[in-house]
Amino acid sequence: MNAPVRPSALALTPLLLFLALFFGAGLYFTTHGEAMGFYQLRAPVAILPALALAAFIAWRRKLRPLDTLLEGMGDHNVVLMCLIFLLAGGFVEVSKAIGAVDAIVALGIGHVHPALLLPALFVVAGFISLSLGTSMGTIAAVAPIALGVSDASGLDRALVLGAVIGGATFGDNLSVISDTAIVASRTQGCTMREKFRENLKLALPAALLTLVVLGFVGDTEPVAPLEPVTPWLILPYLIVLGLALAGVDVIVVLSVGLIVAGGFGAFFADDFGLAAYAGHIWDGFESMVEITLLSLLVGGLGALMKATGGLAWLAQVIGRFARGHKSRRAGEVSIAALSATTDVFTANNTVAILISGGLARDIAQQHGVPPARAASVLDIFACVTQGVLPYGAQILLAASLGAVSPLALAGSVHYSWLLGGITVLAMLWSSRKRAPEQVAAGEGA
Repeated sequence: MNAPVRPSALALTPLLLFLALFFGAGLYFTTHGEAMGFYQLRAPVAILPALALAAFIAWRRKLRPLDTLLEGMGDHNVVLMCLIFLLAGGFVEVSKAIGAVDAIVALGIGHVHPALLLPALFVVAGFISLSLGTSMGTIAAVAPIALGVSDASGLDRALVLGAVIGGATFGDNLSVISDTAIVASRTQGCTMREKFRENLKLALPAALLTLVVLGFVGDTEPVAPLEPVTPWLILPYLIVLGLALAGVDVIVVLSVGLIVAGGFGAFFADDFGLAAYAGHIWDGFESMVEITLLSLLVGGLGALMKATGGLAWLAQVIGRFARGHKSRRAGEVSIAALSATTDVFTANNTVAILISGGLARDIAQQHGVPPARAASVLDIFACVTQGVLPYGAQILLAASLGAVSPLALAGSVHYSWLLGGITVLAMLWSSRKRAPEQVAAGEGA
């Protein structure tokens, strides 16, 4: 039952089929003049042939496809993401209905220079994510505010949400309470402090460069005068942000926000009774049906590909490359490739680090890569990939909240692209050949 999985490249073809169908159809309809080209073939439908192929491969390997599929769909992380999606959708819809979005825009839009709106959103999201340790919780809390800013200022929604995702990725990657940072440091045998310092050398320049870029890419329009609003309506957001900063679980944060928003609606909004409140919550749930279904199905697909040897084959190929090149640079590149490609096939950065952490540590020891550096590279490329993955939870959540194409949004997450580029340049520039014995003696503690 616990026999090693036989590596198989064929096991990865279901995901490739899904991507070919989804993005192929989206590009086809877009090039033929369809404004919403990527919404003509919905992702939960496009993934069905991929699931059928993955199930067939599992059946040919004498596995139980349905059991494996259901186990993947019922994974703790997958179900948690689905709950976050539903609660975020409900909170956003109720907040809109009571006028909370209008209130926070009216009170804040006039106090920030238009050129600083995007950088400000990046900084706010980064600070909250750094404190909370989760990019998903940050996006759920900040995206509604960002969308209100977008509508009032004329900023492109993809740019605004891209700034929020970038800030959330920055904080998640650095936070000492982030699950990805904890797993990366533990699998590589370094302390969180060592990993943080190594990570900061790469993340801080990328963040500063992102702020400069965001200051120039936004094209704002004059903000129309807004109707006077009740300042108290911003309290649901302030409570959500405060609880997030206090480190409260994201499910609790969104649940409390949903209750508080409903209470404020009863006092300040017209015709906002219990039936209307329940209706708005349901509307929010409905807006998240697609992303919830896709998350469940992607979880099942990932489990099938893992069980049939797809991830094992991936690790084997990268391990073979690493063994054939003995420089520290080759070691770091191998760890980066292992982390990024594993995340592509699992769509979960924490799971990607857990799966690839053992092999990454072996590669680091063989190539003289210090543990803190290995943990930093492992975490960075899992988070960078997750931040731009069109079918990843972060992009899907933001795209669903803002009704934006996931592909358009992936290209607007400037921080993730800049962090990846800076890290690659750093690996190519600073890596020097050092024997593993030297590192083991001087840095291996």
